[in-house]
Amino acid sequence: MHSLSNLYLLAYNSAQAIVWAVCLALSLGSVLSTKTLNGAYASAGDLIYLCQMVAFLEVVHGAIGLVPSGVVIPLMQWAGRTNCMFVMCQIHEVQELPAVLIIFVAWSISEIIRYPTYALNCIRSCPPWLTYLRYSAFLVLYPPGMGGETWIMYYALPFMKKYSFGYYRFLMVVLFCYPFLCLKVYLHMVKQRRSKLGKQDKKKKR
Repeated sequence: MHSLSNLYLLAYNSAQAIVWAVCLALSLGSVLSTKTLNGAYASAGDLIYLCQMVAFLEVVHGAIGLVPSGVVIPLMQWAGRTNCMFVMCQIHEVQELPAVLIIFVAWSISEIIRYPTYALNCIRSCPPWLTYLRYSAFLVLYPPGMGGETWIMYYALPFMKKYSFGYYRFLMVVLFCYPFLCLKVYLHMVKQRRSKLGKQDKKKKR
């Protein structure tokens, strides 16, 4: 019998996978319905914002030892996305940037790979191909996602200065640090990829 924690993680990850699949459909559907690259936020912004708020639970999961991810990297990833969503929510001028579609698609594809991997691991039935995809897709998805986030924050600067000078200065600091923070997360994922796929290769050889 699976423990209550496993059942909870199975339900949480399964729900997130489904909702992110909806987010991807809404984001891509906006291109078909509007014939432009500018409608992603109007179609999927509220739902993705909700997903991001709920995703703070993953920081809590690491903090209480429910999962072995730790706190620092999940918190950095959550804070980076949430800050970007906050900027989009407050500054309407950035909501129609093509960068919004880029990050929504990159985030959504990443999550509809990541969450099913976690869910299936809870019942120990994750296929090797999905594990490989989980620890390889980021190589392609992270650069446009990080680039889109940077684009949105940079474009928002003059508008944010009028909205809140304090947050404008905060955003300036974030933009200065962002390449280094993104590189830290990316290299962490590369290291994790070597570890996870290395173990998978050893199992195949046995």
